[in-house]
Amino acid sequence: MISSVEDDIRKELQKQTPAGRLGHASELAAAVVYLCSTDASFTTGQIIHINGGLYI
Repeated sequence: MISSVEDDIRKELQKQTPAGRLGHASELAAAVVYLCSTDASFTTGQIIHINGGLYI
């Protein structure tokens, strides 16, 4: 999704992210796998931010 963003904009976004890096698709996929599993059976009505702390 971010591969089409210019390098200077991407670097600025990375600097603004508290985690200090951009996320990977596998990190989003891990959250989806969790939510689809029985481990999340008691999880309701949550907003899960997978953004390295960029928006809190």
